[in-house]
Amino acid sequence: MTAPTDRNSAFSADEPPFPDADVFDGMSLLKPEEQEALQAIRRHMQDQVRDQIIDYWNREAFPFEMLPELADLGLGEIAVAERSWLFRGLAYAEVARADVSLSTLAGIHNELIIGMIAQLGSDTHRAQWLDKLRRFEAIGCFAMTEPDHGSDIAGGISTTATKTAAGWRLDGTKRWIGAGTFADFALVWAKDTADGRIKGFLVPMDRPGITAKKIHHKTGLRVMQNADITFDKVEIQQADLLPGAIEFSAANQLLRNSRVWVGWQAYGAQLHAFDVARDYALSRQQFGQPLAKFQLIQQELAEMISNAMATFGLMYHVARLQQENRVQMVHAAMAKSTGSRLLRETAARARNILGGNGIVSTYEAAKIFNDAEVIHTYEGTYEINSLIVARAVTGVSAFV
Repeated sequence: MTAPTDRNSAFSADEPPFPDADVFDGMSLLKPEEQEALQAIRRHMQDQVRDQIIDYWNREAFPFEMLPELADLGLGEIAVAERSWLFRGLAYAEVARADVSLSTLAGIHNELIIGMIAQLGSDTHRAQWLDKLRRFEAIGCFAMTEPDHGSDIAGGISTTATKTAAGWRLDGTKRWIGAGTFADFALVWAKDTADGRIKGFLVPMDRPGITAKKIHHKTGLRVMQNADITFDKVEIQQADLLPGAIEFSAANQLLRNSRVWVGWQAYGAQLHAFDVARDYALSRQQFGQPLAKFQLIQQELAEMISNAMATFGLMYHVARLQQENRVQMVHAAMAKSTGSRLLRETAARARNILGGNGIVSTYEAAKIFNDAEVIHTYEGTYEINSLIVARAVTGVSAFV
């Protein structure tokens, strides 16, 4: 619920104003049925996931048993459901408000996996995979980044695809591939050795020659299972080539939408940080009064919620442009870079409010703080996305 006009009524003694932190009443911008669906996602993520996921984060483990209920909420089919772009973004935000890793899975699953198969795949690909993906009965991974190529991946892919009599042979290594340790298939981007073009392939992960190794010891995004994946003379069929992915430019729309989703992640994670910090400041007593009574703490909370609302304002307009089919890469890059910058600041303020408890993962602030560092870096670093924005407004490129 959002705060009513009379801010001093309708709240119990132990419930603060704006209990959902929706200061600008963003929920009211959705259709009634979308409001109901978003409330269901919020309730589930807060009641059944937020506390439970901390143990998985600590152990670098993935909660496979949570997937069926996430599917029941429609989180496996956001990209193909008949919902508004604003609902789509707010749904990602509500997942991130409980855990960034699960929001990452939902974003990759919808924007990159389902999106790529729906837009670029063959009728056979769609018939074989889309229904399973919508229910999280199958999981794919998006294999683009490589050990030596991240920001320059568009011109630097070294994984190769060589035409054979039966189809293709893949050779190379991919890095930081989310869900790479348990995915049923990989969407692999590789350079055709004949024409030099970058092409996309749907590759079952049980093919001989594929090795996936989990990346351990991450300080953030610990629930997501990132992997190094090696393709050693992997033989695939001609039908495994995605007909709409015969050059790298086919990925542009997918990458644009994925950067928008990360902007929504940043918004949701800021709300999570605010939830944690406000609850702590209201309950923690020092010098005979709640922390929330101290001016320095109130300033921190005011700046945190203002950062979150500023991010929401930006993301709302990006969603509007998506709805009007006018969104461009500059909008996605601005959403990702600005949202991740403000999240980094907001997460640091939350960690500071919690003092010593702010470095203990079970108090959540440390978990959010570390996950914020990942959001700042992945799906195009903060710096690269900033340069994309600057290029758009100057007409001058600062990188190749």
